[in-house]
This record gives sequence, C-alpha cells and structure tokens, in this order.
Amino acid sequence: MDLITPDLGLLFWTGLVFVLLLFLLTKFAWKPILNMVNTREQKITEALELAEKTKAEMQQLAAQNEELLKEARATRDTMIKEAKSTADKMVEDAKSKAKEEAEKVIENARVSINAEKVAAVAELKAQMAAFSIEIAEKVVRENLSSDEKQKTLADKLVGEINLN
Repeated sequence: MDLITPDLGLLFWTGLVFVLLLFLLTKFAWKPILNMVNTREQKITEALELAEKTKAEMQQLAAQNEELLKEARATRDTMIKEAKSTADKMVEDAKSKAKEEAEKVIENARVSINAEKVAAVAELKAQMAAFSIEIAEKVVRENLSSDEKQKTLADKLVGEINLN
C-alpha cells in the first residue's frame, strides 16, 4: 500500500521539485517557447495571407486569361471572315475576268469570221470575174473566129460609138 498512499516526505520533496521545476521553466524556458510559438503562429498567419493573396492573383490571372481568350477568339473570327470575304472577292474577280476574256475571245472570233467571210466573198468574186472573163474570151473567140464576123462586130461597135 505504500504506492497508493505516499509518505509525507515524498509528497513534500515531490512538491518542492515540482515548484522548483515550474519556477525554472517559467524563468528560462517559458519565454523562448512562447516566442517560438508566437513566431510560428505569425509565420503560419503570413503563409495563409500569402496563400489568400496568391489565390486572388490566380483568380485575377484566370480572369485575364479568359478575357485574352475571348479577344483571341474574336480576332480569329474577324480574320476568318476577312479571309472568306477576300477569297469570295478573288473568286468573283476571277469569274469576271474569265467572262471578260471569254467575251474578248468571242468578239475576236466574230471579227476573224467576218474578215474571213469578206475575204472569201472577195475571192469568190475574183474567181467569178476570172471565170466570166474566160467564158467571154471563149465566146468572143468563137464569134470572132472568121473575118466576116470580126468585120460585122467592128461596124457595130463603131456605130455605137458614134451614137453616144
């Protein structure tokens, strides 16, 4: 039972050592421990504030990134529209230029056909004149083959010259 009911001397010495230890801890260890705890608490508070500040900055950067993305999308859409309109304009220009070229080719063909037609008509007239002369020559040779026919024709021509 000695362990359950301690002696009065043991209680005195235990109390004295406890008070002495409490005094020494209060005098030498309590202030540095409190300073370390306060310093740690202050660092934790600063870290939390920094984390909050960083979180706010990250939200701000995310908002800025979103805004930049919107602007980039708008710019991209504008560029695509401009490219489409430029392509459409180029196609229209090419079509109109091709149409003009086709009209020029058709007009040149018409002019060429008309020129060839005129040349063919002129050649045909020349050939007809040559044929007519050839035929007239053959007819005249036939009619003038004898001296009597030549004399009759000469008299007739002289008579027409005098009448005029």
